[in-house]
Amino acid sequence: MSSLIDNERAQEAKHSENWSFAKFFEQWLAEQDRILQLLLATASPSQNSNVNDDEEERQRREQNVRSLVDQVLNHYVQYYSAKKASARRDAAAVFDPRWRSSSEKMFMWVAGWRPTMAIQLLYSMTGLQLQHRLDDLLQGQGVSTGDLADLSADQIARVDELHRKTVEREREITEEAAQVQETVVGNVVVELSHVLTEMKAHLPGEGEGRERDRGLRMEAEMAPTKERMEKALESADALRLETLKAVAGILKPLQAVHFLIAAAEVHLRVHEWGKMMDHAGSNRDSTGQINRPSEG
Repeated sequence: MSSLIDNERAQEAKHSENWSFAKFFEQWLAEQDRILQLLLATASPSQNSNVNDDEEERQRREQNVRSLVDQVLNHYVQYYSAKKASARRDAAAVFDPRWRSSSEKMFMWVAGWRPTMAIQLLYSMTGLQLQHRLDDLLQGQGVSTGDLADLSADQIARVDELHRKTVEREREITEEAAQVQETVVGNVVVELSHVLTEMKAHLPGEGEGRERDRGLRMEAEMAPTKERMEKALESADALRLETLKAVAGILKPLQAVHFLIAAAEVHLRVHEWGKMMDHAGSNRDSTGQINRPSEG
């Protein structure tokens, strides 16, 4: 009986920890939205196109922009530090996060976004801003604005090299995560079936010792798998953060601002849209009709 109580307490503790990270995540998103507004204000042409500025003033502006970029990157560091701590308490919950919407989970790779998406986003934003620049050129307005349309040949080459290396690291981590899943489907499931079979044959009055032994066997069987899950997650999160920092490092400060704006907007809008879709789904009955409050 005491082992059952201990298990219930352990589950309650895990639920509390997961709720704590979910609360942290919502607060982190709110801070990301606040930072997004700072990024948008910084990227405004009125903040960066004063031709009367002297060299000292331009350097001051650039330093302020660089400080903002560092602030954004540190914000991501805080997220991955908290996520790492949460995974060490309950890795399985991080792989199936309740704080993420169903739509967000569709795009997840090893409990997060795929690192190459950051580079693909950079390519897309560069193309869009370059198209806008061409439109300006056709209208006789060919002034450089310092955004992603101004990427140099050297920058493009460095981004391409980063993309190649990131793809290779993604492949390695994907293989490791797949091996972890195979282990779960193999040894752990077999051991679980043995334990469940014994539980089914368990006779009343057999004692707590045997029940405790079953729990210990499952914990021992899961321990190596849990460690490998944590390792795969830490590798994936490290690659996500490294990629984000590497892209920002290749770009000039103002270009990094434009990139970080796009990254934040995609993250926030997909999360908002996913929550809205989940809410709409919860308001539908089994026939697919929307449940509406009764009148009167």
